[in-house]
Amino acid sequence: HFETALNHSATHLLHAALRRILGDHVGQKGSLVEAERLRFDFSHFEPVTRDQLVEIEHLVNEQIRMNHMVETRIMALDDAKAAGAMALFGEKYDDQVRVLRMGDFSTELCGGTHVKALGDIGLFKITMETGIASGIRRIEAVTGARAMQWVTDDEARLHRVAELIHAGRDEIEDKLSKMLERNRKLEKEVEQLKTKMASAK
Repeated sequence: HFETALNHSATHLLHAALRRILGDHVGQKGSLVEAERLRFDFSHFEPVTRDQLVEIEHLVNEQIRMNHMVETRIMALDDAKAAGAMALFGEKYDDQVRVLRMGDFSTELCGGTHVKALGDIGLFKITMETGIASGIRRIEAVTGARAMQWVTDDEARLHRVAELIHAGRDEIEDKLSKMLERNRKLEKEVEQLKTKMASAK
């Protein structure tokens, strides 16, 4: 399935990006690749910050735009390891393995179906980051047309918020913070009035 291949290839790019941004301690602890989305579990001892997520996403999309061809080679396991191919911890490998290479960015052992060129992925969008166990984080993401749909839906949400508070999109934050400040003041006044009324009674 083409969409599954997009998500499978994007998972390899995500793994490489996580190691570059968060450090070499990042190891794959599990992954799920479907047509609709990808899910990647990895070892990391604290939540990934918003800035780091932006950086990871940027790095993956940069590789997609570079549009390297995805090369697969059958090699002897020792040769593959010598060539720097990442092996999954705890996996059993045959003497002959399939090595997947994406430019200079990612070289891993993998038997799955992938895109021919990274540009096929189109767009990569992280939709969630969360902790699932002690020292294990999970990232979910979408690619291609589904990533575009996610961006479109997100823009629509932002547009609805802007309409609700009668603000232009550029004024949303400013207007919301003023409304919240006014709300806090009014709540304080209501509390003071309640206290006055109670003591008057």
